[in-house]
Order: sequence, then structure tokens, then C-alpha cells
Amino acid sequence: MKKTLTLIAATLCLAATAQAHQAWLEQADDGKAVVLRFGEFAENLREASPGLLDLFGKPSATLISAKGESPLAVTKTAAGFALSAGAGKGQSIAAEDPAFPLRTFKQGDKEINSWIWPGARYVTSLAAQAPKLALDVVPTGQAGEFQVVLKGQALPKAKVVIAVQSGWSKEAHADEQGKVRFDLPWKGQYVIEASHIDRNPGERPGAAGPEKYDGINYVTTLSFVKADGAAPFPAGPAAAPSK
Repeated sequence: MKKTLTLIAATLCLAATAQAHQAWLEQADDGKAVVLRFGEFAENLREASPGLLDLFGKPSATLISAKGESPLAVTKTAAGFALSAGAGKGQSIAAEDPAFPLRTFKQGDKEINSWIWPGARYVTSLAAQAPKLALDVVPTGQAGEFQVVLKGQALPKAKVVIAVQSGWSKEAHADEQGKVRFDLPWKGQYVIEASHIDRNPGERPGAAGPEKYDGINYVTTLSFVKADGAAPFPAGPAAAPSK
């Protein structure tokens, strides 16, 4: 019995850790290699496989350009999900995993099943972008301004956090049009995270049959690299992935 309780506690602990994590896209300087990461960008934490990276169901990715949309192949590696192509000038990439496992936790005497829906977008410029993901953060084309969009509609009052890998971060809330503005003082990669909890219950298909959930926790990021600005402080030591 003690062993069973320990296993349950460990499982819930991993689920809670996954809840706090984010997915984001990193593109190499040559514009060819792109990886979907999972962890905590500002803490230099990248989960691995075997480990929490294995929680992902089947992430998909799309290359978006002026010519339209093209699906990208997604290949799991020990450190993330490698995409088959990068984003060129004026292009962007959107990735998400609607098959991420449900998280079960206690709320008083009630057992709650929460559906975590991670998304990630990478842009090569801050020109205005159309939303694509279930929960999306897109540039508006105005300096330092971004918009949070849920299922195609602006999401007012959304909590938004911007961070760089050194650990510098700022938090703000979107206005009634889902728009938020940040200063971008540093050179290098930024990750902007937005989240939203939909408390409407429902049911989704599962490998063993229908899965009921009590709400959806959307967590999405927007990644981009700023070519100018102050030299960033170095990132801290890489955090050890969860086991």
C-alpha cells in the first residue's frame, strides 16, 4: 500500500511539474534546425527523453509563409522534437499538441481532470501575423506590441510573461483587445508565454476510449530573436531534466 501511495504521489508531482512548464521553439542561427523544447526557458531547463518529454502525445508543426501553409515532419529526439525545416525570412512556424495527457488532481473532495494544451510559435520578424494556434500570441506590427488570441478571438486580460534565457522577465496583462506591450532591451532570443484556463467540461477521444475533462489549460509561447539591443547576461547553468 505504501509503495502504491508513493507511486501516485510521484505521478501527481510529475503532472504538477508539467503544468508549470512551457513548450517553445528554438531555431539555429543558420535557419535550418528547429527544435520544439519543453521545460522552463528562463531557467535554462530543457526536459529530455526518457523523462517529461515523453508526456507529449503527437505534436504537429506548420510552416507559414506568404505562399500558404505547409506541414512539417516532427521527429522525437532525446532533447526535444526536431522539425524538418526552419523558417526563412518573413515566415513563421506554429506547433501544438492537443493530445497531451490529462492531469488529475484533487480539489477538496473532488477529483479534477485538466487537459493541458501546449502550443508554440516562432517568427522571423515582428510584422503582423494572423493567429493559427488554439491559444496564440502574435506580433501586431507595432513596436513591442503583441496580441493574445483564443480560437480566433482576442483574449482580454490574459496574463503574459516575457523572458530571456538569462532569467530576466516581465509580467503584464493584456488589455480588452488582448494586446500587451513590452520593452525589448536585449539582443537575442525572447520567449513570450500566455495561458488561459477554460473551465467548461467536455470529452475528447483517447487511446482507450473517450476521456472526460473538467477544463482545458492552454499554455502557449511566441519565440523570436532580436538582432540588436544590449548584450544579454549569460544564461545560468543548464538545469537537470526531471526523471
